[in-house]
Amino acid sequence: MSEEVKNFKVTIDNITLEVPPGTTILNAARLLGAEIAPPAMCYYSKLENSGGKCRTCLVEVAAGSTADPRPMPKLVASCRTTVMDGMVVKNITSEKVVDARNGVVEFLLINHPLDCPICDQAGECNLQDLSYGWGEVNTRYKFARRTFVREDIGPYIQLHMTRCILCYRCVFVADQLTEKRMHGIVDRGDHAAISTYISKAIDNDFSGNMIDVCPVGALTDRTFRFKNRVWFTKPQDAHRDCEKCCGKVTLWMRGDEVYRVTARKDKWSEVQSYDGKPGWICNTCRFEKKSASDWVIEGLTTISRYSVIGANKYKVKVTPETTIQKVMGGLKPNLLMNIHSISDVNDPDLHLSEIPGPADGKDFDIANEIDNHIDENPYEAENYNKEFMYKNLEK
Repeated sequence: MSEEVKNFKVTIDNITLEVPPGTTILNAARLLGAEIAPPAMCYYSKLENSGGKCRTCLVEVAAGSTADPRPMPKLVASCRTTVMDGMVVKNITSEKVVDARNGVVEFLLINHPLDCPICDQAGECNLQDLSYGWGEVNTRYKFARRTFVREDIGPYIQLHMTRCILCYRCVFVADQLTEKRMHGIVDRGDHAAISTYISKAIDNDFSGNMIDVCPVGALTDRTFRFKNRVWFTKPQDAHRDCEKCCGKVTLWMRGDEVYRVTARKDKWSEVQSYDGKPGWICNTCRFEKKSASDWVIEGLTTISRYSVIGANKYKVKVTPETTIQKVMGGLKPNLLMNIHSISDVNDPDLHLSEIPGPADGKDFDIANEIDNHIDENPYEAENYNKEFMYKNLEK
């Protein structure tokens, strides 16, 4: 009889959990929620050997294990480092991690163009989320940015190498899903680029999955190009009987028109799994079945993360679970600014509806005068407010 495998205890940002041996720090953190999990631009759980390229998932290991509690001397890639029993990890609670992640994001954005207003990936772009969470407002980079000519690498896919961050995901897809890979990384250093072998077209039947795994807008669907914005479309789960793939997809519709078809994704923007296998879809389902009559529509796709895609499309508000209070030991986070105490417009002592005509600076001065001269007794304050306001309005 085989012995029962003992789980490892690991503490991530002051939250302790148990995970099986061999679990990476990143996957352990994902069990705690999106606020605790480090961002990952190159790691993809459905692709073997992915990760370790972008460095956005760096974390601080404050204690290696119970047997050896010494901290690791440098930040480590959480997607490649497995947990040990008694390990203590700092992610958002570490100043070193915050500083390093800000630097990595700045580095990724050095050559990235500001194409968001015209990019088809806008609204579901992982780099947009990363920049919003960890990026700086301005850039310190003053040199000319690298540029590449757009390239059609098949009848359905266009490559914008200028937007690429060299995450290698599309290369892994071609390696692991198709019989023969036709593209890869060419050149080195600042000249490194994704390209096909002597401009040979990618025409295998699962090549469209490269679009789904791309975290930025480097690989775009030519059949959807510039046709709509994702937040104007309604994502619907649908399926059909397909001999080549699982046939389970997300239809992006506006009215009765299907604008594009993608694989179903989870809250980490990864393809969902069915019966232990990733739900990759074939090019027939993706590019050729663009009529609603081709599919059995199941209903609205559940967007289980904060996203503009889910705005105004649900009967009830879907709010992901927040874990920030657990990180802070039960304390509520301080607001960056309490607008009601800063802005005179939101002053509860000022009844704008009772002021004859539009409000001006004198009215707000009156409200401030009230705040400075009354005790913090709600009943006395209310009576004093009305008396003081009416007296000044008569003047």
